[in-house]
Amino acid sequence: MSGSSVPPNGRPAPAPARRPAGPAAALAAASAHYLRGEPIDMSALAAELGVGRATLYRWVGSREQLLGTVLAEMTERTYRVAARGVRGTGPERILTVLERFMRAVVDAAPLQAFTEREPRLFIRLATMPGTIEDRATELLTRELQRETDRGALAVPLPTRTLAQAVVRIADSFMYAHYLGGNRPEIEQALEVVELLLRPCRHDPCRHDAPAGPGRRPRDGEGISEPV
Repeated sequence: MSGSSVPPNGRPAPAPARRPAGPAAALAAASAHYLRGEPIDMSALAAELGVGRATLYRWVGSREQLLGTVLAEMTERTYRVAARGVRGTGPERILTVLERFMRAVVDAAPLQAFTEREPRLFIRLATMPGTIEDRATELLTRELQRETDRGALAVPLPTRTLAQAVVRIADSFMYAHYLGGNRPEIEQALEVVELLLRPCRHDPCRHDAPAGPGRRPRDGEGISEPV
């Protein structure tokens, strides 16, 4: 018994329609491979989706472009988890979200697997202007603008300009170990970002200002969703 059915008229039942593949399906399949720590091979991915390589390239661009899109999606997922449940307002909130995000990124097993295979490609994708930086800047711009609108944050720069600067600072310190350093320098990144979020209003700067991020109270535990 095969479990298939034949209708009373004796004609086989039509096969269920196959859901058409497309750019979204290709991105989902590539993301699944990434999260399992597997390399993304365009030929294998095309075969998995049941399309030719030319079609896959038309949907997602080059392999490098696809990897950039995957990493941008992972960046957004991780950022949203990092921001979940964070209390406080103003610089404290921004710094807490940023710290949770950065620690989640450097601890992410899929990212570690990718950087072991292709460290130079990762650095090029992560630190140069492009899809990943644009997504991170967009997320942080919304966060900064929300705090500005509620009157909890006052900065001398447009929020997008500030967000882009923070993203580039965070990247340079967070990925220091890929650029010749010994380890990620998260605390140093937070100290620099704090200077941007708490600009001095007097000269010289007040020495009774809140302590640096190393002595800030932590808001919740670390997060586990990987990049």
